[in-house]
Amino acid sequence: NVPMKTLFLFLSTLCLPWLYYKMVQVMPSNKYYVLENDYESLRVLNVERNGNIIYTYKDDKGNVVFGLYDCQTRQNELLYTFEKDLQVFSCSVNSERTLLAASLVQSTKEGKRNELQPGSKCLTLLVEIHPVNNVKVLKAVDSYIWVQFLYPHIESHPLPENHLLLISEEKYIEQFRIHVAQEDGNRVVIKNSGHLPRDRIAEDFVWAQWDMSEQRLYYIDLKKSRSILKCIQFYADERYNLMFEVPLDISLSNSGFKLVNFGCDYHQDRDKFSKHLTLCVFTNHTGSLCVCYSPKCASWEQITYSVFYIHKGHSKTFTTSLENVGSHMTKGITFLNLDYYVAVYLPGHFFHLLNVQHPDLICHNLFLTGNNEMIDMLPHCPLQSLSGSLVLDCCSGKLYRALLSQSSLLQLLQNTCLDCEKMAALHCALYCGQGAQFLEGQIIQWISENVSACHSFDLIQEFIIASSYWSVYSETSNMDKLLPHSSVLTWNTEIPGITLVTEDIALPLMKVLSFKGYWEKLNSNLEYVKYAKPHFHYNNSVVRREWHNLISEEKTGKRRSAAYVRNILDNAVKVISNLEARNLGPRLTPLLQEEDSHQRLLMGLMVSELKDHFLRHLQGVEKKKIEQMVLDYISKLLDLICHIVETSWRKHNLHSWVLHFNSRGSAAEFAVFHIMTRILEATNSLFLPLPPGFHTLHTILGVQCLPLHNLLHCIDSGVLLLTETAVIRLMKDLDNTEKNEKLKFSIIVRLPPLIGQKICRLWDHPMSSNIISRNHVTRLLQNYKKQPRNSMINKSSFSVEFLPLNYFIEILTDIESSNQALYPFEGHDNVDAEFVEEAALKHTAMLLGL
Repeated sequence: NVPMKTLFLFLSTLCLPWLYYKMVQVMPSNKYYVLENDYESLRVLNVERNGNIIYTYKDDKGNVVFGLYDCQTRQNELLYTFEKDLQVFSCSVNSERTLLAASLVQSTKEGKRNELQPGSKCLTLLVEIHPVNNVKVLKAVDSYIWVQFLYPHIESHPLPENHLLLISEEKYIEQFRIHVAQEDGNRVVIKNSGHLPRDRIAEDFVWAQWDMSEQRLYYIDLKKSRSILKCIQFYADERYNLMFEVPLDISLSNSGFKLVNFGCDYHQDRDKFSKHLTLCVFTNHTGSLCVCYSPKCASWEQITYSVFYIHKGHSKTFTTSLENVGSHMTKGITFLNLDYYVAVYLPGHFFHLLNVQHPDLICHNLFLTGNNEMIDMLPHCPLQSLSGSLVLDCCSGKLYRALLSQSSLLQLLQNTCLDCEKMAALHCALYCGQGAQFLEGQIIQWISENVSACHSFDLIQEFIIASSYWSVYSETSNMDKLLPHSSVLTWNTEIPGITLVTEDIALPLMKVLSFKGYWEKLNSNLEYVKYAKPHFHYNNSVVRREWHNLISEEKTGKRRSAAYVRNILDNAVKVISNLEARNLGPRLTPLLQEEDSHQRLLMGLMVSELKDHFLRHLQGVEKKKIEQMVLDYISKLLDLICHIVETSWRKHNLHSWVLHFNSRGSAAEFAVFHIMTRILEATNSLFLPLPPGFHTLHTILGVQCLPLHNLLHCIDSGVLLLTETAVIRLMKDLDNTEKNEKLKFSIIVRLPPLIGQKICRLWDHPMSSNIISRNHVTRLLQNYKKQPRNSMINKSSFSVEFLPLNYFIEILTDIESSNQALYPFEGHDNVDAEFVEEAALKHTAMLLGL
């Protein structure tokens, strides 16, 4: 709509921290907008809350032209033309686009003095622009004035009153209340323009920042040389509240006056850009509150910057040494708000990505130096971080939206040699691709090929915990306090190129009694810091204890009530049903296809304990929603394990015949066996459940791939867990050669008694008869008390006259007849004294070589 010629003003996507920094030259596009002009004077002045961009330029007559780019319609709109040669340094338009506020400085060119207000340096105007009508002078002073309209959330109908902030270089902030009325149809005019009500919001401050997206004003005033950070929240109903005060251990007494995010700041001297302190406040929807601070630099040999994690109650001060620093350094540190992360960037030297929600361990932060080729792809100009993720390149005037690149994070994960960088890249990639199956698939593919790539932490374990955490993270605001996001609890290895000092800090003093939205979440975080000792993160210690109790009771036959066990197994059924509902496609591996009562018990116990954990700490959340979150979380754990196994299975092109004991294991089968062993190692230390059928498949591959002595060692050390399904298949598939008999016997003697007795009855072999007989005799004689007996034995009832054996069999026969009601097992399996006698004779004959 603006009659201009060929000037491009970009709103591009700058993918951080790596790899590319580019403009896509396609039109139309939401990446940039096109203005038709060729004037070098065009500059972005402000980005309003609704995303609209206000810019200005001078036409060929020297007139100051104000334009607006609508990010929704992607159209330009002419707002106002000021027919004087003035320089605009601050501008804002109200949400209805009926009022324009602007601060201008008179021209310094000879013969170009401002004729409206002689003697004043700065002119602040309020203009009616719907249609263009009256111009009111708000300020005509010798100090700079910045302007900013408030943007309420109410968009459905225009408000009768607009609110305008004026920020003075003389260290005060005023709010003007501007009443408007419609005349002659749609014409909007200011009522009582001769006297506009105003409020003094703040004064005697040394630093202030405007948060456009959340309509908050942060400012710092000095009390007895202490820096006190305060925050004012503006509301749609025309109210505003002082929300908190918090002292900061930073020195601002000699720093002068500085504003952040009151428009795009071109006014400051770029040659002195690096000599000023940098201070920014960042928040996100989780209730985080970070203050990023970089003091003035006396020397560029070392850079120091601090991040005050106010929502966590501590600060971290980082120090790094710079290499190849020129004598004339004009680039300062930029802090970027990337929602869950804060980025610290010094062009050409380093890029530091800081985890805001989980800042405790330095390994969850990513530090890249100028030696990294990826850093060279970032712009090497001073950057200004605006509200949200917007970034202004102060040299070119280009406006970017900073995002993290999933593909570059994956590339870093795959190529870096440092464990700390792998850890940070993994977590950052999972955050960027929450719920993205394609991203998870790529990470799993890399893990299956590089399972031993990390030495400081278990890669599979970390991936399973982190990915499961992100799968349910968005369900409630307190999930970061209730579930572990990492398997690593401590990190003592230094990060190359940077040192760190952590200190406790004072918590904010909240100035209001009731909280909503962001403030409720921030207050919850602060309460957690005060009172949550120890922390609330879930672990499986209770599940581990209860599971071992149930298994012990199963072995002794003294299991507790059937209703309790049935409820636990029902929980497991719900998990598997939920998992199968999420994955409708066929599975390549035989997982989730057998009972595996032990894993189902573990699964069901984890459901019960995690649900109780959530119910204790998630007040006000529906029980049904909590139950679903628990099912989703545990289903995700199991699904990730299945996915890793299937990825390895698919990669090595294994088929169903692998599940039969008819050949030695191939290299491909051994590779799958190895990855399953690493999965088992990862889950055992955290006591996580495995998909039913996992142990069976693992054992089958182990039997095929390992020599006997290694196989038995793995069984004895708990690496391989013998399941009934696997052993039954082994007994049926293998014949009774000497080698196979040795294997079968070695397996049988290592089975739990109940399973061992069942397996022995499936193996038609003298050795199995001997084992059955021994078990039968042990059962009969465990409570036997010797009674006086007749010394005469009826020899005619025995097939062989051998007095010790005859006497022993007669005792067994008497016990069987007297205790038949107590031992229904013998009659059911056709095991009695006669069977014992026959087995004993065969075994004796074998030992004697007869």
